Parts: sequence; C-alpha cells; structure tokens
Amino acid sequence: MTRTILDVHILHTVPPSNINRDDSGSPKTAIYGGVRRARVSSQSWKRAVRLAFRRTLDDSQLGERTKRIGEAIAARIADLDPELKDKASALAAEVLKASGLVKKEAAAKKEAAKKGKESAQSGDIESTYLLFLSHRQQENLARAAIEAERAGAKLDTKQLQKLADTDHSIDIAMFGRMLADVPDLNVDAAVQVAHALSVHAVDNEFDYYTAVDDRKHDNQETGAGMIGTVEFNSSTLYRYAAIDVDRLHDTLGDAAATQQAVEAFLRAFTTSMPSGKRNTFANGTRPDAVLVQLRDTQPINLIGAFEEPVQERQFGDRSGVVAAAAEKLAEHAGDIEQAYGDPAVATWVTHVGSRTAALAPLGEVMPLPELVSAVGTRVADRLGGTPA
Repeated sequence: MTRTILDVHILHTVPPSNINRDDSGSPKTAIYGGVRRARVSSQSWKRAVRLAFRRTLDDSQLGERTKRIGEAIAARIADLDPELKDKASALAAEVLKASGLVKKEAAAKKEAAKKGKESAQSGDIESTYLLFLSHRQQENLARAAIEAERAGAKLDTKQLQKLADTDHSIDIAMFGRMLADVPDLNVDAAVQVAHALSVHAVDNEFDYYTAVDDRKHDNQETGAGMIGTVEFNSSTLYRYAAIDVDRLHDTLGDAAATQQAVEAFLRAFTTSMPSGKRNTFANGTRPDAVLVQLRDTQPINLIGAFEEPVQERQFGDRSGVVAAAAEKLAEHAGDIEQAYGDPAVATWVTHVGSRTAALAPLGEVMPLPELVSAVGTRVADRLGGTPA
C-alpha cells in the first residue's frame, strides 16, 4: 500500500539565546558526533507549534491539555444553559466521572478540600494528570451533561466515551493523546518531531549582568542593586519533523481537514520559536532554509549529514557555518537516495539568499506560502480529495 509521508528539514540560525532550559537554567545540550551540541527538545518546539496554531486555526479545530478539566466543562455548561450555572461544576464532575476520564481527583485538590481552602469551594473537579480534549469534545460532553440533567436520565458511559473519541482536534491528531485511565481513547500521533541539534560544536557562555537601583542613583550611592548571570549559546540548528499523512487522515476522517492540518503544521513548525528568555535575548529569527520531501515508504531524518560537526569556513570575504551546512545537507540527501534507492516522490525548497543555494537543485524552489500551498494540494490529490 502506498503511504504518504512528509519529511520537513530545516536549517535555522539562532543568535545568543536560551530558548529551552534544563533544570539548572542552562541551555539544553547533547553529545552527538563526539562533541557537545546545542539542543532544543521536541516537546518545547511542539508546544511552540500548538501556540502558533492559535494564530491560523479556529478555536473549534484545536484542543486543550489541562488538569483543570472540570473548570473547562463547567464553563461550557454555564454558557450553553445559563439556568444551570449554579450546578455547572457538579454536572461537570458527574459527566467526567461517568465517562471514566476522571476516576480520582488530583491530590492537590483533595488536600485543598480537606483544609477548606477557597480554591476547593468552587467544586470544579481536577484530574490527576493532564487531559487532552478538543474544544468540540468538551462541548459535546457539556451538552450530554445538560441533556441528562434536563431529562432526569442516567449518563451512559459508552456514549460519553464515544463523544470523547470523535471530533478530534488538529493538535490531538498530530501530537497524539494518552489517557492512562481509558486507554481505548488513546490517539496515535501522526507527527514525529526530533530534538533540534546544532550542526556544529557549541560551548555555553555566561552573561554577567547588573541591575541598578534607581533610588541609590538619586542618593549618589554607588554599586549595583543586584548582580547575576544568565547562560546562553548561539547556533545553527538542524530541525526535523515527519508527518504520517495517512494516520492524520484516519484520525481526522476528512481529506480537506487533513490538507488544512498539514498546511497549518508546515507554517507553524517553520515560523515558530520556543519562548524561553525571549525578552532577554530577542532571538526571533526565521529559518535559513526549509526542505520538504514527500515519501511513500518511511520517514528519513537527515541528521547524519552533521555527525561530523560543521566547521566555520571562509566564503569570499565572509565566514560562517550556514553555507557549509546547506552543502552537507544536500550532499547527504543525495547519498542516502543513491545508497538505498529510495528517492523522494517530490521535493520543495524555500531558502534565503545564496548561502543555502546548494539545496535548490533538490527540488522546486519557491517562497514559503507557495510551498505550503503546493504541499497541501499534493496531499489532497493523494488522498483523493478536492484541494481546499
């Protein structure tokens, strides 16, 4: 059976920054090819993508991941039927427990209830772990609670679980969902996101800073009000993600919705940036190059191009690593194709300036908006749908 896989390869230069920190506040790193590399976790970039979705997708197409699920359902009950506002929290708790989505309240919530804290007075039930439900699923559960209350009927567990397993949002379909208490409602992720790694070796640096007390200055006093350090690095990252279009289509159940999801992901993954320390470093940049390959076999991560770290090189009167990285990526893509006889069905390229021109021969070169549209049209064609 022919598959539809989209590989997304990105070269992205980030100036001094700390966009993804470890537990000590240091920029995350990893050893690859025998040297330390800058690293941005896949979870961090997936979060950035989900936030970017809010700029281009309707609220009804998205989901919410929260422990405060009772609060979310109760708010919808109150909006749908204002007469039930005072009972909304209790009805939300009933529908969540009847569905099996919440079997035990969060420990913190129970403790608050024991102590009679105000936070417990609302009656909003909380789950023990983050629940990922689409906004449409939340509304469907709220409507079921209202209908049962108005009819004086008992809530049907199977029906409620069906409501929680239909109308999946784009972000749930892409990144998956695991419900420990109701594994039948798990959703397999259609998108794989790799940890971003620098194509070259990196050493973290420290910025020593001081903050001046304004009133000390007025009183002719010397010395800083506080001193500290913040750790940072700068790097050219190789970023990779793969979309299993067929799995995405299975979850969303509609070719047009799948096309829209693919296009939304390409825009969001390409242009998003994790938000760590952004006010300190103002590190918002756009990628140097984007390479999208359509395959009919399996995803292929091309990080092997950088197992031997890129060295800074002279290019005329300038130096840097971006041009060398583009050359290595293009060369490795060709080597993989030749060695395994597994060429991409189609390739699209967006690149900035001459430094990344080495990638141009790999596919059709076009600006990002046109690339997104071209990929979406091709996806719709392969799914047998009408391009949106």
